[in-house]
Amino acid sequence: MGKYDTAKLRNLGIVAHNSAGKTSLVEAMLFNTGMTKKLGKVDDGSSSMDFEEEEIKRQATLSASLNHCMWQDHSLHLVDTPGVSNFLHDTRRCLRVLGGAVVIVSAISGTKAQTKQIWGWCDQFEVPRIAFVNKMDKERANFLKAVDDMEKSLGARAVVVTMPIGAEEDFKGTIDLLTMKARVYKFDEKGTYDEVDIPAEYADEADRLREQLIEAIAESDDELMEKYLEGEELTEEELYRGLREGVLTNVFTPVFCGSAIANIGIRQLMDYIVACLPSPIDKGTQYGVKPNTDEQVERHPSEDEPFSAMVFKTINDPYAGKLSLMRIYSGTLKPDTVVYNPNKDEKERIGHILEMEGKKQVQIELAAAGDIVAVPKLKVTATSDTLCDLKEQIMYEPLIPLKPIISFALEPKNKGDEDKIYSGLQRLMEEDPTLTINRDEETKEMVLSGMGQIHLEVAVERLKRKFGAEVVLKEPKVPYRETIRASTKVQGKYKKQSGGRGQFGDVHIEVKPMPRGGGYEFVDKIVGGAIPRNYIPAVDKGIQEAMRTGPLTKNQVVDVQITLFDGSYHSVDSSEMAFKVAGSMAFKKAMEDCKPILLEPIMAMEVTVPDDCMGDVIGDLNSRRGKVNGVEPQANSQIIRAEVPMAEVLRYAPELRSMTSDRGMFSMEFSKYEEVPSHQTAKILAEMAEDA
Repeated sequence: MGKYDTAKLRNLGIVAHNSAGKTSLVEAMLFNTGMTKKLGKVDDGSSSMDFEEEEIKRQATLSASLNHCMWQDHSLHLVDTPGVSNFLHDTRRCLRVLGGAVVIVSAISGTKAQTKQIWGWCDQFEVPRIAFVNKMDKERANFLKAVDDMEKSLGARAVVVTMPIGAEEDFKGTIDLLTMKARVYKFDEKGTYDEVDIPAEYADEADRLREQLIEAIAESDDELMEKYLEGEELTEEELYRGLREGVLTNVFTPVFCGSAIANIGIRQLMDYIVACLPSPIDKGTQYGVKPNTDEQVERHPSEDEPFSAMVFKTINDPYAGKLSLMRIYSGTLKPDTVVYNPNKDEKERIGHILEMEGKKQVQIELAAAGDIVAVPKLKVTATSDTLCDLKEQIMYEPLIPLKPIISFALEPKNKGDEDKIYSGLQRLMEEDPTLTINRDEETKEMVLSGMGQIHLEVAVERLKRKFGAEVVLKEPKVPYRETIRASTKVQGKYKKQSGGRGQFGDVHIEVKPMPRGGGYEFVDKIVGGAIPRNYIPAVDKGIQEAMRTGPLTKNQVVDVQITLFDGSYHSVDSSEMAFKVAGSMAFKKAMEDCKPILLEPIMAMEVTVPDDCMGDVIGDLNSRRGKVNGVEPQANSQIIRAEVPMAEVLRYAPELRSMTSDRGMFSMEFSKYEEVPSHQTAKILAEMAEDA
């Protein structure tokens, strides 16, 4: 048997938008179970979960961290996830493998766009969840408003299980609607309380909410519903059973309340985590395929099954090396075992097996179905890869990373650091598949792409701290293109004589515009041997090389047709080089006569915004020379589809956040090239002249 009894294991993520109190809740749970000796606080940097320098500096979770504790003879594997919009991809990867979730809703601000996005992923990955209304002791706290916000913005059926006694500075404790007992807390950060009868002024509200709770529980089970309709009272055991069934089937979402930072209502929440959220056994069979086939294979959450696991996160430390965090779905894993990676078709040797405790790791000798563990120094395994038994192979569907939405150019602070920068970024990209780096051959820039400006700034900070490579983030150059409006016929003649054999090439070409997106076409109409056949490819090559730098902005010329219709040669002095130069000269001369124009990349965008922000966002897109193609309504939000010039949305992410109070989200991808308006072309050329 593994270290933990699989039936008594709860793998759960603590999820919400930023600043809702996720890390504070985890810290309170660890403190209540004796895993930590002091109640860690985010504000003073004493949190055991937010330990990266960048997290302490920003007082926010930027990367999922893991810990565990024991409660009521059950083991809770806790994953503290990011809520900052730039880092939600890490939350998504964790939800892919977790058994349950505690969704925190702020009693002050309710839910936000990030909460809605996370809720959608919980639906996608079939993650049962319960909710905790946090910050009941803070100014403007409103419990029922937060519950109502859950129902309206998330589409949840929220069922209150614990209600608050008071709010803001009058918040005193909670009332459990299943046991109908009140807990009045001592506010000593230890979570101590006195259990008392429900105060008289809260009795009517407690009765009303309890009736709603019992009705929801009864609806989750046919037997309970029959008993309820016949007027029989449900026993406490039946209420707990029905509550659990409702969570596991996602019929409703139980709601609890308290204050994580003051450690109020947390022990009660932990009781219900044990009672309601699923064990790996409850989550049931996992399905995959046999590698290199479409044959479906299944694995049950049992130690008797062949070993299988999925790597959901990678951590790269410059000293400890690479750590692969995995969720074991079936079988057991021991140190010094060889397993198979079907994604890479490679064997991997498991050295040590580690259990994560914040930034610390504890070595263990056996892991089994349901466990979440870390394995150091795997050679080829990456995030989303499957590891399995050598003989009984299976491959789980990998999670496709989200597409980057913003890019910045990187400029090394110190000359000669490019190799160090590339190697460091490769290590960071192993941790975070949403980061991408490429060299733009046209602008000669290193371009780093990610989920937002803060995402890239943090990546650069980690690059410096972990790998000693310093870079400056710059707005990337827009990859403009040039093309032509008119046609012309020109001659390109290259003649050079300096003693001995000379150089001679003479070409006549016609240059015409092609339809937008037509690319480049070379037409050979030479007849009668005016130019020998072996020199014609050189003319084509010379023209294509000349097209790399247009006359306006030195960007590539596109959408032109070249017809080579005449020329002459010298039997001694002609060569491939001479005709290549002649072709280049002819094209450059033609560009002067063909009315060159500038093209700009157009991005197809999907912007999701709350209803009350739609007018402002559409107006802003129009001001960016955008064209709105349609609006699709969703629950309490609108999806705006638009096409906008890339130059206008290089810094769109922070501006959208500002317009929507951090409730808007967007994605974009390249669509096409379109002509730049003449007044805009003049502005671009003037700016380039200033920078030259």
